[in-house]
Amino acid sequence: MHGIGATMLELLLNADGGDYRGTTIPCKKGHACEFEGYRTKSLLTVLGAVSVKRAYYSDKECNTGFYPKDGMLDIEETSYSPGVRRMMSKVGSYRPFGPGHDDLYELAGIRVSAKEVERVSERVGQQVAEYHAAQGEAALSEKVVPIKAIPKLYACMDGTGVPVVKKETEGRQGKGEDGQARTREVKLGCVFTQTAVDNEGHPIRDEASTSYTGAIETAETFGWRLYKEARRRGMDRAGEVVVLGDGALWIWNIADEHFPGARQIVDLYHAREHYGYVAKACLGQQKDKMYEWMESRRAQLDEGKVEDVIIAIKQLSAASFAHKDLCDREMGYFEKNKERMRYAEFKRLGLFVGSGVLEAGCRSVIGQRLKQSGMHWTVEGANKIIALRCSIMSNRWEDFWEQRACA
Repeated sequence: MHGIGATMLELLLNADGGDYRGTTIPCKKGHACEFEGYRTKSLLTVLGAVSVKRAYYSDKECNTGFYPKDGMLDIEETSYSPGVRRMMSKVGSYRPFGPGHDDLYELAGIRVSAKEVERVSERVGQQVAEYHAAQGEAALSEKVVPIKAIPKLYACMDGTGVPVVKKETEGRQGKGEDGQARTREVKLGCVFTQTAVDNEGHPIRDEASTSYTGAIETAETFGWRLYKEARRRGMDRAGEVVVLGDGALWIWNIADEHFPGARQIVDLYHAREHYGYVAKACLGQQKDKMYEWMESRRAQLDEGKVEDVIIAIKQLSAASFAHKDLCDREMGYFEKNKERMRYAEFKRLGLFVGSGVLEAGCRSVIGQRLKQSGMHWTVEGANKIIALRCSIMSNRWEDFWEQRACA
């Protein structure tokens, strides 16, 4: 069936006689390009290999040549059809490149090398990143207007390490015994919306409303990235904007700069971890007492009584001087974020207080593909695969390919 389809496709592609457009045609720079004859190109398609006849035009002034038909068919500088490139890049976004090329042969009968899967995946990833960036810029210019207002819009952000090749960590401090970094931090953000709460008042995330964006980049650059995505999603028309994150300083700097007026909430489960550090250090040898102390702090934090949590840590610090530095640090954490921890009030308003959707995103978008055993990425290569995965996980994959077809 594939063989018959490839034969018919080849006839269809060559039905124009090679796309002859006259003895001379203008190029992109306006030069007169002369017809030089026909040349064939072997093209691997989803149905199999075909031979495409194309008219060739040369630009004497620039000493270059081009095939108008290649641009029309979206096969410039490649021997793979758009359909095959789509399959290769999607496989490359999900699987290591080696097993990926085996999958393509087993499932579709397409023979390509692992290196070609990598090259095509990274090239398409770069195109996806450019497409998303263009949409972000359009949102800033107010060329994109959401169809309807949004009751609540959430922007969440976090960081997760990705293993990289040695040259990418030169001069960077790490947590290893030798002090050398072995990973680079991916900053990942997501935007989702909320319209309703359930019968018990718990917030419900709108179905299929989550979109992801991220890269290995500075906090300053990432701040603009997330802001553009929030604008694209209709932040300007949202009834309320909420920023969710852990206690990292860079997160709240971004929130202050790009989301002024937004309600800031520290992820409840991260907050619980911080009093847990104190309990394990000071009461780790007394399990029953440690669990009793943590349960009291949990109840206080759920009620938004952060000051009571701080007092409890202070009292524990006085009785366990050996861990004073840890206790002081954690008291500072709660003091600095206390207004972001009024959880009883947030729950009363029907708001999310946990960033579970982003925690899951760090695992599904980043971890499942970029943090597998033995992997070491370049920053450029990792960012291209991250762009692919963000597009797929955000349900923007079809939009990207539709845009290419229209172009």
